Amino acid sequence: QVQLVESGGGLVQAGGSLRLSCAASGMIFSINAMGWYRQAPGKQRELVAGITSGEYTNYADSVKGRFTISRDNAKKMVYLQMNSLKPEDTAVYYCNTWGPKGSWGQGTQVTVSS
Repeated sequence: QVQLVESGGGLVQAGGSLRLSCAASGMIFSINAMGWYRQAPGKQRELVAGITSGEYTNYADSVKGRFTISRDNAKKMVYLQMNSLKPEDTAVYYCNTWGPKGSWGQGTQVTVSS
């Protein structure tokens, strides 16, 4: 059974930084492309960043140049470094496979104050 546990969210002022972590279990992590998603109040969940097993990365236009996704296959972890945060980045952030499948974790709340 796949389990995804996100952490690292919090309250930060605009311009600040946060690093999100996601611990994966119950899957062959190294062969899966992974993604970070977010869902703001009243909006649909969207893909923010993705990373393949070969560490090719892709980002939503809204976060390009500010967010960096990375992975550690040995630890079965995926990370999202978020810099220059904006109030519009406020959302619950989730990780899942890139091309999500299975159930979602509880997510981690990111709140950016202006």
